Amino acid sequence: MGKLAVRALRAVLVVLLTGTVFVQALMVWTLASGSDPEDGSLPLTAFRVIAILGMVSGQVALVSVWRLVSMVRRGTVFSHAAFRYVDTVIGAIVAAAFLWFTVTAINAPGQRDDPGVTVIMGGIGVAILGVALIVLVLRMLLAQAVARDVEAAQMQAELDEVI
Repeated sequence: MGKLAVRALRAVLVVLLTGTVFVQALMVWTLASGSDPEDGSLPLTAFRVIAILGMVSGQVALVSVWRLVSMVRRGTVFSHAAFRYVDTVIGAIVAAAFLWFTVTAINAPGQRDDPGVTVIMGGIGVAILGVALIVLVLRMLLAQAVARDVEAAQMQAELDEVI
């Protein structure tokens, strides 16, 4: 991975993390101070809490991707330590999907006249879970690469003994 690509990705990660922390802080302040322009009734308050939790799951994924990019830069991504960060990304995506399904469930009673909205929202939740499955497949590829790397190191050690 080139230096320019790493720097660009890190810049994007910093912007996203900073933005979500800023928005999260504003939302928490609005909820905690009671200066909410709305009346604070459900489901609006629930939507705001879910949005804050959704941003937390996104932030967890961003930090894990940052750590993986650092490992790529050092050339250590093909190790067992990388699995922890990939598993964290998968968990964050699954948590985001469940939060989205919660939003869908809270929103569903208001969509009795147009149930298609609920179906579409459910489809978006399934798509989010699909992203988690894609990352899981990539994790399996990483596991194969790590196994091959270990095997190659063992073969190199045996070859060095023979020579």
